[in-house]
Amino acid sequence: MTETNESLALRATAFAAEVHTHQRRKGAAAEPYVNHVIEVGAALAAAGAPLAAILAGLLHDTIEDGDSAGRPVTEAELAERFGEEVAAIVAEVTDDKALPKAERKRLQIEKAPGKSAAARMVKLADKAANLRAITVSPPPSWDLARKRDYIDWAEAVAAGCRGVNPTLEAAFDTALALARTALEDQTLD
Repeated sequence: MTETNESLALRATAFAAEVHTHQRRKGAAAEPYVNHVIEVGAALAAAGAPLAAILAGLLHDTIEDGDSAGRPVTEAELAERFGEEVAAIVAEVTDDKALPKAERKRLQIEKAPGKSAAARMVKLADKAANLRAITVSPPPSWDLARKRDYIDWAEAVAAGCRGVNPTLEAAFDTALALARTALEDQTLD
């Protein structure tokens, strides 16, 4: 029997929940991390992204965060569970945690334009979700400069991801505008 798209998406969501069980978002609300990957997957689905991109959106942080979350995940495991295409997209959007943070951020900007269309869609949905999160529930330790740096960096990454999905680009632009407005409102307080 062939697995339905809905069943596959639910299986990917359940796997992401398993991997991210002990993780919380950095924001003041400290919501479960799995909420983030569900938001990314839902945004991709709403934008009409291909199934492989939706699944990769749900799984996009499993390799990168698995070790620190206590549930290591490899590209090979993702390929076995969800197929080579999904695993390749997740690998494409995974940062090398062995590199310093500043280098990882620089590489995201530099390499974004050369990523596959599906990986660029995942990046757009991820960055839009992150902008919404720091607008609604910023990390308590982040000052205005840190928020501004993140917003500017997310915009630079997204610039290299354009041309793949107008709906995701519009959602990113909306999240960016709201984040900039929220930041400006904070400077007026």
